[in-house]
Amino acid sequence: MNTEYMPRVIAAQYLHDYLIHIVFSNGKEGTIDLKSYVGQGVFEPLVNQTYFKKLFVDGWTISWPNGADIAPETLYELTEKTGYLVNEE
Repeated sequence: MNTEYMPRVIAAQYLHDYLIHIVFSNGKEGTIDLKSYVGQGVFEPLVNQTYFKKLFVDGWTISWPNGADIAPETLYELTEKTGYLVNEE
């Protein structure tokens, strides 16, 4: 990953369980499982999937109404690690 330019999240869609599909500003996209984040600290309310589904793109990453968010570089790395990153050049 080029650390000089960090792609931001431009779209995110809830799929099911704790899976979301993310599109980055560099055109790459992928699906990640955020189950490991729910239930801890600010992510406690995300255990409730109805609340988890309230995720939104706040201009650079995904967030939830309670202020929880995950850094875009973390999301990008998670997407790379899972092997689900598509539109790879």
